[in-house]
Amino acid sequence: MPEFLRLLDARSLSLEPLSVETLQINITRLCNQACRHCHVDASPRRREMMARATWEQCLAVLERHPSIRHLDITGGAPELHPDFEQIVRRARAVGRHVMVRHNLTVTLDGHPISGASMAHLPGFFAEQGVEVISSLPYYRASLTDRQRGRGVFDKSVEAIRRLNAEGFGRPGSGLLLDLVYNPAGAYLPPDQCSLEAEFRRELREKLGLEFNRLLTMTNMPIHRFRQQLEQRGGYERYMEKLMENFNPAAAAGVMCRSMISVDHQGRLYDCDFNQMLGVELDAEAPATIFDFDMSALLARRIRFARHCFGCTAGAGSSCGGATADSGMEQEAS
Repeated sequence: MPEFLRLLDARSLSLEPLSVETLQINITRLCNQACRHCHVDASPRRREMMARATWEQCLAVLERHPSIRHLDITGGAPELHPDFEQIVRRARAVGRHVMVRHNLTVTLDGHPISGASMAHLPGFFAEQGVEVISSLPYYRASLTDRQRGRGVFDKSVEAIRRLNAEGFGRPGSGLLLDLVYNPAGAYLPPDQCSLEAEFRRELREKLGLEFNRLLTMTNMPIHRFRQQLEQRGGYERYMEKLMENFNPAAAAGVMCRSMISVDHQGRLYDCDFNQMLGVELDAEAPATIFDFDMSALLARRIRFARHCFGCTAGAGSSCGGATADSGMEQEAS
């Protein structure tokens, strides 16, 4: 039995599916950046794209199931998919809340293959009323550029200014801009509420920037981040830190209990991290979006593995940020 399941068993915890409120679709691995922590291994060299038939089936599932209230569009940089704007428009037309995992710099960098301008994105997001969720590792350039590449902080600041100009992050506008923090190294994130206040103060007073929420996420010990840890001999220490900080309250709120993840080929997963590791759904559950069966998905066993300690340590971690009220920053190396 995997370590994570043994721990759940020892704590008499049963993490069964609760609902499918969010359909998260990864429509491309292409990105204008190649961030050090990226669990997707996205980069300008990737070419995976979700086919039209697949994303249309995702939208058909949304139409058939009003209980799926959210469409979470991710990548790569999802805006680089040629059908991105059509996907957003059609999802909004059927009344779904659309979240876009937007890396900010794509607005200034443009398309890495075609060279097409992406400067219209803030206006498009405002027109469609989508929720923009963007990574900003820190409110200072040094740590942001260390994690995401030289010059990324300055580009991110300019992109946030353009979003603010459209109303995003402004009180009363109804346009949501959420920022995502993840540590620059082998640490657990600080308390989300305290860090949000710190970010808000620094970004507002020094740069005149506004946002709605700060979401804290733990660096998952997979792909690029795991490789970095292994190269430095710190992987097992990091895993031990995650295990030592296991939080039952955080475990109860893990995102796989209320979402389904879809890869660019239409295969279904419990979460984005399982998707990146190729850990497909339980054998009794539907395998692809074309076989979508709500009853079977709610009856499935969620597939847990060692990386799941990343979502359940400290205050927890999910695509919506912390999942519990407690947690503190912990050094793991």
